[in-house]
Amino acid sequence: MSASLAILTIGVVPMSEVLPLLTEYIDEQHITHHSLLGKMSRDDVLADYALESGEDSLLTLLNDNELAYVSRQKVERDLQSVIEVLDNQGYDVILLMSTVSIASMTARNSILLEPLRIIPPLVASIVDGHQVGVIVPVEDLMADQAEKWQVLQSPPLFSLANPVHGSTQQLIEAGKDLLEQGADVIMLDSLGFHQHHRDVLQKSLDVPVLLSNVLIARLASELLV
Repeated sequence: MSASLAILTIGVVPMSEVLPLLTEYIDEQHITHHSLLGKMSRDDVLADYALESGEDSLLTLLNDNELAYVSRQKVERDLQSVIEVLDNQGYDVILLMSTVSIASMTARNSILLEPLRIIPPLVASIVDGHQVGVIVPVEDLMADQAEKWQVLQSPPLFSLANPVHGSTQQLIEAGKDLLEQGADVIMLDSLGFHQHHRDVLQKSLDVPVLLSNVLIARLASELLV
């Protein structure tokens, strides 16, 4: 019997970019995608997940292709509920595809992959003391990113380029900016970045480029073989 994988996202993630990373190892019919907010209208999302006093904000992409601030606590509550449902349905692996900081989730039977717990230490072991430069999609994520990469031997450098609304040239300029600051490895840490963004940077700048969704997809595929 083939292993089964449930991919869980908070907002909209282009699965056409993610699936090819996995289908080399697992038949697509054994992969399902579940999005907490991706099928909801902006009005419904902002009604159900509105920020209230004392709550933390979380930035996510909605199906109108625009970002929205929602309640981190409400998202965490409902993500855990979805994980429990998927766990009870018998999935071998649940892959939480999110690069934002959220509380640790739990599953009783399924293997639960959370990029926030896995990617920073994995990248730290890969770069082994090299200076990392992170391209961030929006400035509002800078503080989260700085906290996320504390595990690195040297604090990372940052530059801005938006994979959804920005141009290829802006991406290249962001990469050049990091190299000029002293980076010798570039990290693309947003689900909006894909393999073609990595390829553009590697070809234009001749520098190693790591892509968070490729790293987590490869790890998931190893568990599914």
